[in-house]
Amino acid sequence: MGKHHARVYTELDSELVAVSDPDEKRGKEIAEKFSCKYYSDYKEMLEKEKIDAVSVAVPTKFHKDVCLYCIENGKHVLVEKPIADKIEDARAIIDAAKSKGIKLLVGHVERFNPAVQKLKEIIDKREIGDITSIIARRVGVFPPQVLDANVIIDLAVHDIDIVNYILGKQPTAIYASGGKALIDKREDYADIFMKFGKTNVLIQANWITPVKIRNISVTGTNGYAEVNYITQELKIYKTKLKKNFDTFNDVVEFAKPAVMTITMEGEEPLKLEIENFLESIRENKEPLVTGEDGLNAIDIALKATKMCNDKQADDMVK
Repeated sequence: MGKHHARVYTELDSELVAVSDPDEKRGKEIAEKFSCKYYSDYKEMLEKEKIDAVSVAVPTKFHKDVCLYCIENGKHVLVEKPIADKIEDARAIIDAAKSKGIKLLVGHVERFNPAVQKLKEIIDKREIGDITSIIARRVGVFPPQVLDANVIIDLAVHDIDIVNYILGKQPTAIYASGGKALIDKREDYADIFMKFGKTNVLIQANWITPVKIRNISVTGTNGYAEVNYITQELKIYKTKLKKNFDTFNDVVEFAKPAVMTITMEGEEPLKLEIENFLESIRENKEPLVTGEDGLNAIDIALKATKMCNDKQADDMVK
């Protein structure tokens, strides 16, 4: 993701000063492509260059150390999701940013998808009524660049955050089941079930489906909405029904629903994310995805992972 962050900064009202990567060949290629300086050591970069803000796009296990160093040196931080791989590390990053007055945005990029923003608007206005269920699917083939995360931490965490965001609250119950179908050391498929009061949520994520699918569907008492994250298309089906009564019970009659398709302009979510990050710094306001939001998402993801591990252990005993 680092190279994409570098590109976007050059496309916005900002100056890309430098990039840092221990891989000298890759780092120098990116620096040359975007006309900035290269450092193999990020600490040296921060010491020698005048920098206001940084994007941290390193493997998750290094998030804490890199973020804390940047924060201690007074740099605003956009850290790629998840915020960390341990709750205590996430809390350390959040607390450090607050104590130093640093803006911290966690890169849950799907929040910036225009179709998601429209979906939240529809839900907040109760245009499809009370939400009864949400189903999210994020599946595809194994990504070889992901070296230190399972499918829950890498993929499902996107939809965990999106559901928290569009419902505006945290789950009251979590259950997960998954396993290792093609990869020996990490979960490569998982199904996560959550309850948000009266709303049921099912998230399916895997690295074993031979086709890439990214969608979320929401059922309400007055309609149904479906988002394709990739095409940024939102479909809304408005329920048309009436209740009749016979001798024995109520009868609900459905008519053909009114259908509306909304196709967004194809804005790049990462660009919108970085714009929001820069705006939060310039206008001294909270970014769309705060450190606490990132903490809530990884907390659920880690609980789901533990449940998958416990389930596998139970199955082995049986």
